[in-house]
Amino acid sequence: MPHYQTKTPIVFVVFNRVDTTEKVFEAIRQVKPPKLLVIADGPRANKPGEAEKCAAVRAIIDQVDWDCEVLKNYSEINLGCRDRISSGFDWVFNTVEEAIILEDDCLPHPNFFPFCEQLLEHYRDDKRIMSIAGVNLQFGRKRTEDSYYFSRFSNCWGWATWRRAWQYYDVDMKLWPPLREAAFLENLLANPQSVKVWDSAFQVSYDGTVNNWFFRWLFTCWVQNGLAIIPEKNLISNIGFGSQATHTSAEDSIYSNMPTEAITFPLRHPNHAIRNFVADQFTQDTFYDYHPPLIRRIKKKLNKLCGNTIFNLH
Repeated sequence: MPHYQTKTPIVFVVFNRVDTTEKVFEAIRQVKPPKLLVIADGPRANKPGEAEKCAAVRAIIDQVDWDCEVLKNYSEINLGCRDRISSGFDWVFNTVEEAIILEDDCLPHPNFFPFCEQLLEHYRDDKRIMSIAGVNLQFGRKRTEDSYYFSRFSNCWGWATWRRAWQYYDVDMKLWPPLREAAFLENLLANPQSVKVWDSAFQVSYDGTVNNWFFRWLFTCWVQNGLAIIPEKNLISNIGFGSQATHTSAEDSIYSNMPTEAITFPLRHPNHAIRNFVADQFTQDTFYDYHPPLIRRIKKKLNKLCGNTIFNLH
């Protein structure tokens, strides 16, 4: 779809990485959104030179050269992943009804934008659908004859959602303790290993052992019994793996710089909104149980704190 121009607001989450930010910004420039909402955290006081890097990243945003309303939500102090992203998205969805979201290391295929835009419209009033992802983690395994399938697992490496979905987000996860006691995960997942992984992930998110926002969002989606849309082809390449990354430091990861593919338009919509169990089990087994950047970090941190093998580190 050459020369595609999106009508949907785009959210750009940036911090201190000039190289990746420039590449993703150029992808956004190609589709010329009418509204660009930028979320930026402030530099960490104990990181020499980071203030200059943050300033250089913000200067990239000032290079907008198309007809665009640029809205900035910049923090001058470092809030950290949980509070900066959570408060930033609160600001976004107090401002717009729906948006396409990219972080500074998630490089989209050009098809990503029309894919999200068309599905934002198609499922705008369908409360079963909580998000639209750009990433496919099936590594070429064909899961559907349609353009996308439904999943329990949202993904934040390029995604889109609506105010109607984000309104349920609770940064404090107040429902976690009573639902944990009520065997929420056991009833939802029906798999002891998966329950073990997600019980730990949600608990360390709830108690602040690990600073993150995404597991809080995934918890929100599960509480609402919501589904995520996953494209049949991968539309996002994470170009941010490396020593500068917060959660994705393993440069040799199979999830680093994953190739993207074009998706065919017009989109072929599934007849039923039923999650693909086989695809979800593959994602659980390979990404969350085996080699997930954030889960792996949680495993290491908990093992260090507790002095035992709470998780089996692969």
